[in-house]
Amino acid sequence: MTALSLDGVSVALGRRPVLRDVTLAVPAGTLVAVVGPNGAGKTSLLRALAGLAPASGTMRLGGEDLARIAPMARARSIAYLPQRSEIAWDLGVRDAVTLGRLPHGDPFSGATAEDRRAVDAALDRLGLSSFAARPVTALSGGERARVTLARVLATGARLILADEPTAALDPAHQLAVLGLLREEAAAGRVVLAVLHDLALAARFADQVAVLHEGRLAAFGPPEEAFSDDVLRKVFGLAFTHATVDGRRVPIPLGPT
Repeated sequence: MTALSLDGVSVALGRRPVLRDVTLAVPAGTLVAVVGPNGAGKTSLLRALAGLAPASGTMRLGGEDLARIAPMARARSIAYLPQRSEIAWDLGVRDAVTLGRLPHGDPFSGATAEDRRAVDAALDRLGLSSFAARPVTALSGGERARVTLARVLATGARLILADEPTAALDPAHQLAVLGLLREEAAAGRVVLAVLHDLALAARFADQVAVLHEGRLAAFGPPEEAFSDDVLRKVFGLAFTHATVDGRRVPIPLGPT
């Protein structure tokens, strides 16, 4: 059953088109890696789904037209982790993660038992429970990145949009975060994650959306989306391949 569908979705920044006529359908329980060169439209796609960039075309989540969903309902349904998500004020880790629960209730009534359970679970999954009382500003860049991801997970949204969730992380935490996103998908959610590491995309994603010059160049399982022709055309590089955990993983060699 299709959980997320896009039909002819386009985005422009001023007069410059950055996303052109993207059409795809994603079933529930799917982790989609969104890949492509810089400027391909990856962030614009996520921002359009989050309601942060005006878009033409139709976007549906669970059959509902996102253009017709009330803002608070949309915030409960879609959790967005932007590319740069700094928490600059002196806020404790637990309080920062609790912000992810705001769409579920009255911000002036305090956290409910359900909110606390969701926050505790997110802190535990990101390995942040021992940091819960510390100010976010006292953490390293990688630890802050995990706090912002914990906030997203605490929302419990049907659709998770993560823009470069592994960018500030060491290899161990990159693997851990992608494992968590795969768990979120396995729980029935749709997860779209922008990734620059094609090897990680091939290893963890159920589907890959390859964007090139604002258009969808390929969409499908990693072994299909990462065909030699697509990789050469989109990235202008020659690739070899390795097999990791039974998956064909592309490794860039150099310009074609």
